[in-house]
Amino acid sequence: MKKIQMVDLKGQYSKIKEEVDNSVLEVLDSTAYINGPKVHEFQKNLESYLGVKHVIPCANGTDALQIAMMGLGLKPGDEVITADFTFAATVEVIALLQLTPVLVDVDPVSFNIDIEAIKNAITPKTKAIVPVHLFGMCANMEAIMQIASDHNLFIIEDNAQAIGATDTYKNGTKTKAGVIGHVASTSFFPSKNLGCYGDGGAIFTNDDKLAHIIRGIVNHGMYERYHHDVVGVNSRLDSVQAAVLDIKLKRLDSYNSARQNAARAYNKAFEGQAKIITPTGNNGCSGICDTCDCHVFHQYTLRLLNSDRDALVKHLNDNGVPCGVYYPIPLHRQKAYLDERYNEADFKVTNQLVKEVISLPMHTELDDEQIKFITSTVISFINT
Repeated sequence: MKKIQMVDLKGQYSKIKEEVDNSVLEVLDSTAYINGPKVHEFQKNLESYLGVKHVIPCANGTDALQIAMMGLGLKPGDEVITADFTFAATVEVIALLQLTPVLVDVDPVSFNIDIEAIKNAITPKTKAIVPVHLFGMCANMEAIMQIASDHNLFIIEDNAQAIGATDTYKNGTKTKAGVIGHVASTSFFPSKNLGCYGDGGAIFTNDDKLAHIIRGIVNHGMYERYHHDVVGVNSRLDSVQAAVLDIKLKRLDSYNSARQNAARAYNKAFEGQAKIITPTGNNGCSGICDTCDCHVFHQYTLRLLNSDRDALVKHLNDNGVPCGVYYPIPLHRQKAYLDERYNEADFKVTNQLVKEVISLPMHTELDDEQIKFITSTVISFINT
């Protein structure tokens, strides 16, 4: 059995090496390193893939979130509601812009932001909601967009973990994650489903006016060289990363399909294990249906019941199985984001999840032998 990796970027690269190398060499030969033709090609191809009018590439996913909020013109003191159970970047940019983060609990099945918790958190100061499509599963965007309409709020999708996922409304309408709200951000960090070989990100929107503002913000506030019309930042996707991303974009659906198949294999192996809660799809799906498109499994995350999660982490590592705990501390308990407004009783699900979750290796190169070893190692531990 080959060595198990949490993310096997080397194995993935080996299959596209010649194409990637040639494309990168084209960039080096052209010397168009910043905002060159490769960036524009990738932008157009991603717009077509997502079915969105505007993709604005930038330097990383955190910048993408910040720039999206800057583009909406949110002001210091405006309240922005987001999930307590997610990576810190989501709340980090809210604080950096001197907006007021309002953290709320999540759903125990999807791990995504809880709809009733959103409703309960809205005040006259609320201006935006940031749903995070956590671990690759779409949040309940139909309900979230209805809340936004009812209260005249902006929706900023954090799509860093779910590019390629599809959200299905009750009437059967299907839309790619990241193009449902007013604006969205994504990350091209190497381990993402669509990852580059460095840092990278992008902002998506169907709003022409907002896209124009954002294009200025990412480039020092310039639309014309040395004419600074808005307050901006320096956040651009370089041509080398765009060259890599454009090649991998052609394979994104197959990459996501490989992840879904690995998740199905994991789920099957864990059937009947009373101490393990496996991931499921959206819309009341039981398990991961054959046509699953709502979840692209950036992470494969279990909940462990009546088990020592941290001891399992050690056991897996001791047996050559990498794993992760995403996330071990709720955002409302992080030192940087402590706030007397928060009541522990409002975070029952999150406070439980941080004790129970564990993420197993998930990537495009997992094989049956590895999955069998990983799952048997988990099962042998929890049943001792």
